[in-house]
Amino acid sequence: MKVWRGVVEWTAGTRERLVWRGAGLEPLRTEARPAPVNYGCLPGTLNPADGAEVDAVWLGAPRPAGQEVVAAPTGLLHLTDGDHKVIFGEGGSAADLQTLLAWFLPDRGAQVLDAGEAQAWLAQVADPAALTAR
Repeated sequence: MKVWRGVVEWTAGTRERLVWRGAGLEPLRTEARPAPVNYGCLPGTLNPADGAEVDAVWLGAPRPAGQEVVAAPTGLLHLTDGDHKVIFGEGGSAADLQTLLAWFLPDRGAQVLDAGEAQAWLAQVADPAALTAR
């Protein structure tokens, strides 16, 4: 199983959102509601749905913005508009996943797919330099 390098841009429970720009984080905006999960991106990937790095979420305890995480995905949040989110975090409870799904409006058709689906999709959108062999 391949592992991926991600960067946390938005810490769970906070409203201050940052954005990854090349080699560092910059302030983006203050959101109306706090993030229900840790949110960020996978540098070296490109999501064709929005022309930006692939989005990632890390379940579990809050992680500080700017933290780099190298891990294998545990799932894929599949959205009908193609702006999928890669899920990381072992032991994500059913409640964690329901919280994540509830974050998206029903018309986006959010559903959780398994780790194999995440790896297959990432293989289509990744720069090989972004991969780290386990």
